[in-house]
Amino acid sequence: MSNVRQLSVFIANESGRVSEVTGLLGDADINIRGFSVSDTADYGILRLIVDKPDESYVLLKEAGFTVKELDVICIDLPDVPGGLAGVLRIVSEAGVNIEYVYSLIGTYVVLNVADVDRAMALLRGRPVRLISQEEITAV
Repeated sequence: MSNVRQLSVFIANESGRVSEVTGLLGDADINIRGFSVSDTADYGILRLIVDKPDESYVLLKEAGFTVKELDVICIDLPDVPGGLAGVLRIVSEAGVNIEYVYSLIGTYVVLNVADVDRAMALLRGRPVRLISQEEITAV
């Protein structure tokens, strides 16, 4: 099982910037599997999970965007009430800070944590299915 690679694209908080990034990816036959957008008054961060992270990174850098690559965890949540709470509790009770969470396809969610390897080790052997980059690509 492997980590999932997330791309964070830093963009001016201006009309059309998210569309520009997603359009570049679409034109290059890159499929966005999940995304999150956060913003301040001046800039935004578009976080992306894509089926071709290497190609996406190069494409966006060549287009002049500031792009950061980060390993995150993707989990197939139990589809029951409290499923998300139970998974988050495993990590947070061990003292690993959860920096943000967003959802992907269906019940897949991405967790950015301070210590990816430790959090993945905590989740192995639990009733949680960790998602690999290969599975993201194959969906």
